Amino acid sequence: QVQLVESGGGLVQPGGSLRLSCAASGRTFSLYAMGWFRQTPGKEREFVTSIRWSDGRTIYTDSVKGRFTVSRDNAKNTVYLQMNSLKPEDTAVYYCAAGLSILTMTQNGYSYWGQGTQVTVSS
Repeated sequence: QVQLVESGGGLVQPGGSLRLSCAASGRTFSLYAMGWFRQTPGKEREFVTSIRWSDGRTIYTDSVKGRFTVSRDNAKNTVYLQMNSLKPEDTAVYYCAAGLSILTMTQNGYSYWGQGTQVTVSS
């Protein structure tokens, strides 16, 4: 089992920045990739970004390219999401996810999920 705990959400003005963190514990040696998804009320959970644990390869959804950066600290078993130039449409609950075998944009590629952290972009 792998446990994930997110932190760093909050309220920020449009154009501002936030950094989310996700700390993994448990059987972390089995992790292949860690990603971020987000969800707003009434909508499907959508992929944001993911990073491969071994070499740091990353993938992003188009709407966040150039604004969001995912990174990892292997020693701390932690993945970060640096969000810059935030827009009101980035408002959502952000979920950290961990997968065991593939770097993918699809939810079923991730076996473990955090509890979510709220990000609100508003003036």
